[in-house]
Amino acid sequence: MVNGMAFTELPLFQALKSKMQWHQTRQSVLAENIANSDTPGYMSRDVKSYSFEDHVGMHNGGVAPAITKAGHIGGGISTTGKVKAEERESFEITPSGNSVNLEEQMMKITQNQMDFQAATSLYTKGLGLIRTALSRSA
Repeated sequence: MVNGMAFTELPLFQALKSKMQWHQTRQSVLAENIANSDTPGYMSRDVKSYSFEDHVGMHNGGVAPAITKAGHIGGGISTTGKVKAEERESFEITPSGNSVNLEEQMMKITQNQMDFQAATSLYTKGLGLIRTALSRSA
């Protein structure tokens, strides 16, 4: 712990946890699309794209650094945001009104899994670096 704060509460780790939660939610929505691929009138859904700017907020216990220049980022990482699924326009709609394209959904799932694994790897390596730094300083 640093000053009573767990390492996983550092802004970098909060951002990575938020990204991983977003990927978990997206995986659920994409799986639901595939499960409903034969449901008449079902419109495929996806989650709003992940944006780091959406997750920048007040996470420092109400204390934020002063923004002295327009390009500076204020605040820390907020983990209070919810991820919502929304209907998306689809290139292909079947005669039954279903807009699920299985090939497109499978490509999205594969990309989502790879991105989740990358975020998980960064999180794990970050913790490993902190452990290494602490073990050598002790």
